[in-house]
Amino acid sequence: MNATNRKATTVRLPDYMLLDLRNEARRTGVSINKLIENALEESLYRPNAETLAAIEEARSGMEMEDFDPDELNQ
Repeated sequence: MNATNRKATTVRLPDYMLLDLRNEARRTGVSINKLIENALEESLYRPNAETLAAIEEARSGMEMEDFDPDELNQ
């Protein structure tokens, strides 16, 4: 994401969650803001099950077929 398009916002969190965020930030050396941004990004933009299966299939080489780019023009 582009840093110039960021906007400040306020979020209400339970005390225990804010404490956990602070502890995780200290432990990992990452800001609370970045921890929240990473969690939201993972939650909002995570590939769906079908995409994950396709990625795994491609990585494993299963059912790979020869590709002839000349067939695209037919």
